[in-house]
Amino acid sequence: MTADRTGPAVTLPTAEGELETYRLGGSKTRAVSGFPTSRIAYAAAHVVADPLAWNGPGAPASVDWDATLRFRRHLWSHGLRVADAMDTAQRNMGLDWAATKELIARSTAEAKAYGDPAELIACGAGTDHTPAAATLPEIVAAYTEQIEVVRAAGAGVIIMASRQLAAAADGPDDYHAVYGRLLSQVDRPVILHWLGEMFDPSLAGYWGSANVEEATDQLLTLIRDHASKVDGVKVSLLDADHEVRLRAALPEGVRLYTGDDFNYPELIASGSDALLGVFDPIAPVAAAALHALDQGDTAGYVELFAPTVPLARKIFETPTYHYKTGIVFLAWLAGHQDAFTMVNGAQSARSLVHLAEVFRLADAAGLLPDPEQAARRMRSLLAVHGVEQ
Repeated sequence: MTADRTGPAVTLPTAEGELETYRLGGSKTRAVSGFPTSRIAYAAAHVVADPLAWNGPGAPASVDWDATLRFRRHLWSHGLRVADAMDTAQRNMGLDWAATKELIARSTAEAKAYGDPAELIACGAGTDHTPAAATLPEIVAAYTEQIEVVRAAGAGVIIMASRQLAAAADGPDDYHAVYGRLLSQVDRPVILHWLGEMFDPSLAGYWGSANVEEATDQLLTLIRDHASKVDGVKVSLLDADHEVRLRAALPEGVRLYTGDDFNYPELIASGSDALLGVFDPIAPVAAAALHALDQGDTAGYVELFAPTVPLARKIFETPTYHYKTGIVFLAWLAGHQDAFTMVNGAQSARSLVHLAEVFRLADAAGLLPDPEQAARRMRSLLAVHGVEQ
């Protein structure tokens, strides 16, 4: 705890199993306007669960649409594009296809107030609504159905990695067959998504090889064969050196969207665009940092992003796929939603000690705009866990 902090005090648990008094600092207001020009930046957005609905494990998702759309307006207002219906929105972890379709339609319609939806929002298309799909034609049909939903809404398309394809494919040729068919059908360039097994263990060996370099060669062959149909590839492997090598090998005009929530400042600075789950909770700082980069203010860029990195590494720590819990927790603390609840009951996926450290690090990064409210909400969570103030 820093001695000169003047905000409210909260008694928090520590990693050592003890309690400490933590005093919050002040929020850091950052006002920027317009979208960054030197990089394209998407924030992968979470959904807000209806706190009065069931939303237990395995139940159909019930979404608080007002709060969910309000959060997307928050992201656009800071000059970030929105990547919707992605893993951050709990695809394959509670957000069923009925809710996903409605999310795509509602979010894309909302984007029209800010400009061209095809530029401001891109949505994930996958195969999760047909979990029994086991043949390549069935997988192509499932992908095609979801792509058509996204296109009909007017959003850009992100072709998500498919658990069904990972299970059915015998090798790289099957990936080329499926993706080649999909890319031949699209009417504008799409974003491909390589989601590493740390985010979803079911996707191990994607592109037809457990060897990352061999898989990379297969991905590059696919992109080179269909370069006019590929806007870019989002890479979520948490391996900065690999991302830099892949970026350099991409055909001209094909973007590398970093999905590295550990190493994003240096990767963006060195040339990657961004499509990041961590941009959901750090949107004001991310926007300010990207505008600093636009202006050639490298020192300001580094200074702004630096305190967000320990926070990101905590939110995305192993098991990484539970990062959504920390993101929703911070949205609640920051006042973007009224309850800390998630579809599939996922608010219980992280421990109180983990959330307490996320709280500290978010405060250190100046991401709690109303410290008094954040402290009250944190105290309420602590009380449920028997921590007296």
